[in-house]
Amino acid sequence: MNILIFGPNGSGKGTQGALVKKKYDLAHIESGAIFRQHIGGGTELGKKAKEYIDRGDLVPDDITIPMVLETLKGAGPNGWLLDGFPRNMVQAQKLWDALQAEGLKLDYVIEILLPREVAKNRIMGRRLCKNDNNHPNNIFIDAIKPNGDVCRVCGGSLSARADDQDEGAIGKRHDIYYNTEDGTLAAAYFYKGLAAKGVTKYIELDGEGSIDSIKETLLAQLA
Repeated sequence: MNILIFGPNGSGKGTQGALVKKKYDLAHIESGAIFRQHIGGGTELGKKAKEYIDRGDLVPDDITIPMVLETLKGAGPNGWLLDGFPRNMVQAQKLWDALQAEGLKLDYVIEILLPREVAKNRIMGRRLCKNDNNHPNNIFIDAIKPNGDVCRVCGGSLSARADDQDEGAIGKRHDIYYNTEDGTLAAAYFYKGLAAKGVTKYIELDGEGSIDSIKETLLAQLA
């Protein structure tokens, strides 16, 4: 089973992705990890990408797409869940063409829907437990609201990440994601159009639901 997953920062995309990965034993491939794998491994593509990164330039798609493709091809027998790529319409089209050329199927595309303001509040509401960063605490989500300034799970002290409080940085990331003309949502809608033609399946999830309700809806549609 091969899956693409879309969702803005704050939508719970990582949580749902991890649940799907565990249930179906998929390789969870995150876009940043692909760059680290190729650059750290000293591959030819990695060396080319590093030249651009060292100059502070964006790595062009004619390097990025082959890197993604090589990673997907080596993902393992059970398939993959690709998270964080493509980020724009052009990449979506190029990735689809590359998958077709390699004979790699795309079974499902998942989109977690969440209003922009809700997504921003969720990011700014995240709190980290000093004992375990995986303990869920968020001052804007009733189900996981902490007990004052202590962790709801273990009572450890909480803190906020500096970048979670940077409204400007959050806004820039969301400007890219919520762009329906040529940004990340445009990429998602490209695959939605393909699903309408029957060449893949598109699953929309209400990101304002609980983690369990979203999981149940998602797993019921993956078959």
